[in-house]
Amino acid sequence: MTFVVWRNKLIQNRAISAGLKTKMSKEQENGTTQRSSLHGHWSSRFAFILAVTGSAVGLGNIWKFPYIAGQNGGGAFVLVYLVCVAVIGLPVMMSEILIGRRGRRNPIATMALLGEEEGSSGQWKWLGALGVVAGILILSYYSVIGGWTLAYIPKSISGAFTGASAADVEAIYAGFTGSWVSVTIAHTIFMAITVIVVARGVERGLERAVRVMVPALLVLMLVLLGYAATSGSFAEGINFMFTPNFDALTWDGVLQAMGQAFFTLSLGMGAIMAYGAYLPEETSITVASGSVVIADTIIAVLAGLVIFPLVFANGLDPAEGPGLVFVTLPLAFGQMGGGVFFGTVFFILLSFAAWTSALGLVEPGVAWVVERFGRSRTQAATMVGGTIWALGLGSVLSFNGLAEFTFLRGTIYQNVEYLTSNVMLPLGGLLIAIFAAWVMCRNSTSEELRGVGTSYKFWRFLTRYVAPAAILLVFLQAVGLID
Repeated sequence: MTFVVWRNKLIQNRAISAGLKTKMSKEQENGTTQRSSLHGHWSSRFAFILAVTGSAVGLGNIWKFPYIAGQNGGGAFVLVYLVCVAVIGLPVMMSEILIGRRGRRNPIATMALLGEEEGSSGQWKWLGALGVVAGILILSYYSVIGGWTLAYIPKSISGAFTGASAADVEAIYAGFTGSWVSVTIAHTIFMAITVIVVARGVERGLERAVRVMVPALLVLMLVLLGYAATSGSFAEGINFMFTPNFDALTWDGVLQAMGQAFFTLSLGMGAIMAYGAYLPEETSITVASGSVVIADTIIAVLAGLVIFPLVFANGLDPAEGPGLVFVTLPLAFGQMGGGVFFGTVFFILLSFAAWTSALGLVEPGVAWVVERFGRSRTQAATMVGGTIWALGLGSVLSFNGLAEFTFLRGTIYQNVEYLTSNVMLPLGGLLIAIFAAWVMCRNSTSEELRGVGTSYKFWRFLTRYVAPAAILLVFLQAVGLID
């Protein structure tokens, strides 16, 4: 080992131990240039897949996917969704992971570094900043909804929904969301647990959490699936999910399928890029991304197979909309045998799904604070988590004290949700695809994706042409520029 290499490793080790920002992130090993993350690495490809799957699988899979499928013809929507996941979601996810691993820093520093290395500009840091800010804003209201799932666990355990009428369930929902104190307490508990996990680091915090919660989420889903299969309406649910009804699928439904395919994978919000920075060099990005996409899609489909039989067995409307989880399903659980148990399992499932996504949303901001300001992870997690919690109070009050205060798109919550989902995320995803396929040179991307064969050429084609065009279409429709 030469003196220069020894000196660089010494400086880097000091930076890691102090949690400080450092530009000495390259090591010479066996004649090749590699970067090392200051935050550690996933212990294995399986750990990475669990983490990214946990980040991708959230309320969007279990809450949103079933009801928008219900509103758009069931099987026809699912078919379009699966195609969109393959041609939009997968290539953009691969792009975000390869950028993250190439830079090995927080999203802001990674984009600045790679922008300069690829002969473009350090101003690409603003793309990284867009993702970090989007994640913080999303979690500010996501934590509030996550708090609802927590609050519904004791309600279900207590038998609050047993034998309840539709009016009773509506009253429970309105009574809870109408109390800013109750919602704030739930929001605080949800964020506190998220901060505690993230503060412990990559392996001791994030990895240990997802190793428990993601398998537990799948087990809980299978328990509910087993019940749904014996509910008497399982065949009806399967037919609804997998029999295409193209008459019910409009152009707007196609755009919703494209948007859902993009958003359900947590793309464009910095989470995947941050997690990619901790991915070991020997791990195949193509295989890992494909595994995540398959797992995410399976869970979304399983959610539909759990929810729709319960809906049909109780004579409810599969196109109910956002109230499906917090009003319609509690009503169904209240009328069925064993409803207390299965209702409780369902809301625990929702809580786990929300938490695993929250970890991915907060990590980019924490990594940035650690690297930029030299804070410990505990300090950084507390600072970022506290900021998110404070911002979330706007969403808390949007359902009670400030419900009548509306501007632009509606309440504070509705404006933040619209800004992030319809503007920031598609814009971020579009620019990520452009950067990976047009700004980064072929050598850089092929080195990260391990080859220049058919799979690489297919990724490059989709990322250069198909994904940007589709994302742009969704973006223009979302902001009302096209019908």
